[in-house]
Amino acid sequence: MSKKNNGLTGLEKYLLEEIGVEFKACIYFFCYLFFYSMYKLLGGSTSASIIHMAEMIFLTYIMCYVQIYFMKNFDEGEEFKLKELLLSMLCGAIFTIASWFFGWFDKNVPVTIGFFAFVVFAYFCGFLVYKIRRTLESKALNNDLKAFKERGKVNE
Repeated sequence: MSKKNNGLTGLEKYLLEEIGVEFKACIYFFCYLFFYSMYKLLGGSTSASIIHMAEMIFLTYIMCYVQIYFMKNFDEGEEFKLKELLLSMLCGAIFTIASWFFGWFDKNVPVTIGFFAFVVFAYFCGFLVYKIRRTLESKALNNDLKAFKERGKVNE
């Protein structure tokens, strides 16, 4: 296997992207499932539709691939500006339309509007999580580099 410019083989790059999709899909699906579960609980039901959950996870995976390959992974960017807000709203609209079409919230208009706002908020929270992660990873790498340089001075 040939190495690319960033030192990763094609397989390694693919695996890195797939791990990113899995991580992202799990986080967002948990958020949507939480909203759905709270809707069911507040409505007096302690049961949820497995079909609805399957629709949610399937759509979440599709949207994660769309985000990564067509929306430049906007929720993992350095900034959350107008472009990222609009992309979050587009993704929120897609999830909201699906929720209406599949009847996740029994076509309850206020709940469906609330779901849209929740999805956009989830994307903003995702952005914050990725930003914090990058900051902490940078700090750890800088500390490792500093320790490495100090070990080099001791060995001289």
